[in-house]
Amino acid sequence: MILIFVIVVRHPSGPGSFMVPAGAPPSIRRISEKHDKVFVTGCLTPPVDLPRENAAFVVLARDKELEGVIQSIKSVERHFNRWFHYPYVFLNDGDFGEKFKQTITNYTSAPVKFGKIDSSMWGFPDWVDHDVAREGIRKQGDQAIMYGGMESYHHMCRFYSGFFYNHELLQEYDWYWRVEPEISYFCDITYDPFRYMAKANKTYGFTIAVKELKETVPNIFRYASAYKNVNNITSKGLWEMFLEPPPEKPTSSPKDDPKYKEPLPEEILSTEPGHGNLPDIDPEAMNGEVYNMCHFWSNFEIARLDWFRSKEYQDFFNMMDRSGGFWMERWGDAPIHSLAAGALLSPKDIHYFRDFGYRHTTIQHCPGNAPSRQLDRDKHLEMTTVDEKERIEEDDYWEHWDAEKENGVGCRCRCDTDIVDVEGKQGSCLPDWVEIAGGWASP
Repeated sequence: MILIFVIVVRHPSGPGSFMVPAGAPPSIRRISEKHDKVFVTGCLTPPVDLPRENAAFVVLARDKELEGVIQSIKSVERHFNRWFHYPYVFLNDGDFGEKFKQTITNYTSAPVKFGKIDSSMWGFPDWVDHDVAREGIRKQGDQAIMYGGMESYHHMCRFYSGFFYNHELLQEYDWYWRVEPEISYFCDITYDPFRYMAKANKTYGFTIAVKELKETVPNIFRYASAYKNVNNITSKGLWEMFLEPPPEKPTSSPKDDPKYKEPLPEEILSTEPGHGNLPDIDPEAMNGEVYNMCHFWSNFEIARLDWFRSKEYQDFFNMMDRSGGFWMERWGDAPIHSLAAGALLSPKDIHYFRDFGYRHTTIQHCPGNAPSRQLDRDKHLEMTTVDEKERIEEDDYWEHWDAEKENGVGCRCRCDTDIVDVEGKQGSCLPDWVEIAGGWASP
């Protein structure tokens, strides 16, 4: 008879307590802190008396998206802004109705501003043929490119790429936190990310990095790379995150191949691909570099507005804009922001908000709860939920947070379980970020 003993370790008691086999490998790997590190691991008592940064949430929405906006605001307020009360700026290419404005103000105690985007920031510019642009968008719709046939989507991407930071309602702010309709946060954020970004001298923060759909941006890298070349910009280490790995060099000489023939000038001119005489040329390569389609998923980002307003970023946007890619192709603001950062910033300028549990559509990031760093939470009864029983049940849901995980960094996270975390999916660019951030620090 063989007896197998399993030793278990019990973490501190509480809603997050659990049991795991001793010696089990961690499900979350630590990342090098060479260029960036988690600001706060686990929970703090929110420092509500500290000064605030000059910052605001920015929400682009229309009246018809009210329910989705309510979902987002409730999540932001529950998990962060009930302590910090940062203002909201709502923008629309039309006019907000009174119902929308009144409803939104009922869901937050923070200041709220509502603004309209004028034609100088939304729509086709005067220097482009509008019929040609619309035909380009129509063709994308015929090709079933995601959102490619939606004119308003193209205008939205262009607005978030090169104009939002200059809107009159944002002129007074130094920082912004983007909020989309129908997003969810899963963890309590018990510190002020704006203050930590400023203290660490960070420029741009993300929580998810994924690959773009290739058919939406077939030529974007050509123009981004051209900007870099025209301005004699040398990478500071972040550009490489967005490149395919260089091909491996052959370990042996072609002359070792018994089929190898010493090329003559005539043979060089008539060489066909694959014969070992001249290398195949990748039609998508620029200076030998190929875009790997990675980008910071910009529906969540926290960033310095002065970077977007800088001459360098504005020059980058103008060059990209003049190419026509915002309508002849379906360029999103995410690859625009990302490639601009790659050209202009370094890894130390970027912060990975690994401790933020976040979901938009079917993509989510869940950081896992930090062992032994969870604190009891204060109740947060949503008074906008009229039914008292429902209100209590709503709050009680968050009282039972997920089990703690080794190398977890979150605070009182309770993540959705109906989808796989993005880091476990094909198409995640977390490994690409880790590579330029210093590598993995644990197996």
